Amino acid sequence: MTAISPTPTSWDRPHRAAERMARAWSLAIAGTSYVSMNGLEVQDFLTSLASRLIHALTAETFDPADVREVGSTLVAAHFTEPTTLERTLAVLAEQFGNAPVKRVAQIQGALASGYALALRDRVLDEQEEIRTAALWARARAEEGRRVSEARFQAIFAGAAIGMSVSTIDGQVIEVNQALCDMLGYTAEELRAMSFDDFVLPEDPPTAGAMFDEVLSGGREQFRIEKPYVRKDGHRVWTDLVASIIRDEDGRPRWLVAMFEDITERHLLQVRLRHQALHDPLTQLPNRTLFYERINALLDPAGDSETRVGVCYLDVDGFKVINDTLGHDVGDQLLQTVARRLARSINNERQLVARMGGDEFVVLVEQCHGIEDVVAVAEQALDTVRAPVHVGGHEISISASIGVVEQPVRGTSAGELMKAADTTLYWAKADGRNRLALFDAERHAREVKRYELSASMPAALERREFFVEYQPLVRLDDGVTIGVEALVRWRHPRFGVLGPDAFIGMAEETGLIVPLGRWVLQEACRQAAEWRRTAGDRAPIMSVNLAVRQMRDRTIVRDVRAILEQTGLPPEGLQLELTESAVMSTGDDPIEALAALAALGPRIAIDDFGTGYSNFAYLRNLPVHSLKLAGSFVAGLRPPERPDPVDQEIVAAVIGLAHTLKLSVTAEGVETAEQATRLKELGCDTAQGWYYAGSGPASAIEL
Repeated sequence: MTAISPTPTSWDRPHRAAERMARAWSLAIAGTSYVSMNGLEVQDFLTSLASRLIHALTAETFDPADVREVGSTLVAAHFTEPTTLERTLAVLAEQFGNAPVKRVAQIQGALASGYALALRDRVLDEQEEIRTAALWARARAEEGRRVSEARFQAIFAGAAIGMSVSTIDGQVIEVNQALCDMLGYTAEELRAMSFDDFVLPEDPPTAGAMFDEVLSGGREQFRIEKPYVRKDGHRVWTDLVASIIRDEDGRPRWLVAMFEDITERHLLQVRLRHQALHDPLTQLPNRTLFYERINALLDPAGDSETRVGVCYLDVDGFKVINDTLGHDVGDQLLQTVARRLARSINNERQLVARMGGDEFVVLVEQCHGIEDVVAVAEQALDTVRAPVHVGGHEISISASIGVVEQPVRGTSAGELMKAADTTLYWAKADGRNRLALFDAERHAREVKRYELSASMPAALERREFFVEYQPLVRLDDGVTIGVEALVRWRHPRFGVLGPDAFIGMAEETGLIVPLGRWVLQEACRQAAEWRRTAGDRAPIMSVNLAVRQMRDRTIVRDVRAILEQTGLPPEGLQLELTESAVMSTGDDPIEALAALAALGPRIAIDDFGTGYSNFAYLRNLPVHSLKLAGSFVAGLRPPERPDPVDQEIVAAVIGLAHTLKLSVTAEGVETAEQATRLKELGCDTAQGWYYAGSGPASAIEL
C-alpha cells in the first residue's frame, strides 16, 4: 500500500500530524468494514485516535493501555474485519517510519492486542448468549422442549463460530457447519473423531490438564489458544472455549466447545514478536531475546553442576571502517559477520545474538568447562578473520572476544555480562585479534581500582589523605638535611594505602592536580613550622610534582601562592619532577620549569636513569639535583661482590652530575654496605629504610 501523505518527521504540531495521519488511515481502511459513518465522520473519528497514537509515540514512558483502548475503540465502532487491522498496522508503519523501531513495534503490538481483545469479548458475549440459551432450553418444562431444542439447533447451526458437542469420554456427537468449514472435514468425519485426534505437539502445556479437569467436573469451563490441523494439512489457530453441561442430577454429561479462528491474529503476533526479538539489520536474535534466554537458563534453584558460557565479541577497528568507507559498507560488513557466525555456530545449545553496534554474543548452554567455551570463541575468531568483500572493497577484519564460564547456580545475567564485557575490554587492551579469559582476581583488582578512583574526589574533601615524611641524609656525616613528603590515603574500607595504589589513577582522572596542590600546601605548612621552631636546622622539604601538574597552566601560580600563604622561604622547598615531566619535545614544560626555578625552589629530577637520561639535555635545564633510581642502588647490595654494571652506572652518573654542578641523591638505600659504597663513589645524599621509613612529622629528628 502506498502512503497518501509524506511520513511526518517531526511531531511538534501533533494536531496537524493527527489530521494528516487520519486522512491516510481513512483511505487505507475504506470499504474494509461496514460502519454507520460517512467519509468526513470517519476522518474525524480517526483523527482523535491518531492523536492518542502520536501521544503514545512521543511520550517519554510508553503506556500500552491507551493504545489498546484505541484498538478496542475501532471494534466498538464496528471496524471489525481482519483487513481493517492489517491496513491500520501498515499505516502506522508508514506514518511512524522515522520513529524508533522499538516504540513503533510496541504501539503496533498494543493496538493489535486491544483490537483482538475487543473482538474476543464481543465473541464471548455471543458465546455466553448461546450457552445461556442452551441451558435455558434444557431447563424448561417437557412441553416446551421441542420448541427449545429447535431454537438451540437454529443457533447452533447458524452460529458464525465453530461449535461442537461431545460426551465426557471425548467422543464428538455434534458439530455445526462453521466448524466443518474451519477444519475442512464433513460433519460425519468429525463425529467419527475423539479428543485424542486433535492433540498436537504445539498445544499449550496446560491444555491436557484443563480438559481432564473439565471432563471430571472439577471446573465449569476453560479457555485456551490451540492449534488444529485442517484436513488439507494446514494449521488453524483457534480461541477455544469449552464448557461442561450437567444433567438434572448435576453430573457432567456433555462438553460444549466453541472455536474462533484467530489464525491471522496469531500470525501477526508471531511476526510482531519476531520483530521485537530480532535485530532488523542482521536478523539475529537481539539483546532482548538473549536476556530472555539467559534469564530462563540462570535458575537460582538449578542444578549446581550445570555451567554456562558467554563469548562477547567485538569487531576490531569497525569505527574506522564506518568513518572511511561509509555506513553502508559498515552495515554490509556486519551482515556478513552475522551470517558467518550463524552458520558456524549453529548448535541447538548455542545462541548467537547481536547486542548492538559491532558487538555480538554467543551463549553456550550446559557447557562442561572452560575448554568448551574457548573452542566456540576460537571458532568465532577464525570465522571473522576471513576477508570480507563488500562495496567493491576487500576488507581484512579481526575480532576480540571476552570469554566467561561459570556455574548456573548463583550467577545472574547482569553479573555474567558484566564479567564478559570486562574480559572483552582486556582482549582489546592486550592487542586485539584475540580472546581473553575472565580472571576473578584481576576483575576484583580492577573493581577495587574503580571504587578507589570514584571515591577519590570525596576522599579529598573528607581529608582522608595525609602526608608522611622520609629523611634525606647527607652521606658525609649522616645528618638529616631534608625530608621527602609522601602522600598516604587512610581509606575507610581498605585501610592505609600508599601512593602506588592511587597516584596512577589520580593522574589518569586529573585529580592529581588538586591532590598535588593539597600535598604541596600541607608539606610547605609543615616545613614553615619547622623553620619557626628549629631555625637553620630545619630540613629542606622535597615534594613530588606529577607530569599532569607540570602541564597545568596554574602550577607556577599555585607554588607562588602556597609559598606566600605558608611563609616558607623558596630555598626551603625542593620540587621533584620525573624525567618525562620535563624532558619532552614540547616547550610548555620547559617554560614552566624555568618559571618555577625563577621562584627560588630547588629543582630535582626524580628516578633518574629510568627515562631519557640525557645529560646533554640536562645541562640546559635549571636543575639542582638528581635522584638516582633505586633499581641501580639495589645492585650495590651484595656485600661480597656488587653488580659491576650497576656500580659502573652509578659511578658514571655521579661523576657526570658533579661535572654539571648537580648534587646526587640515592633512593632505596637499605643496607650499610650500600650506604658505604655510595659514599665511596661520591654520592651526596641518600634515603631509604636503612636510615628511616616514612612517618609523621613528629618522628623527624631536627
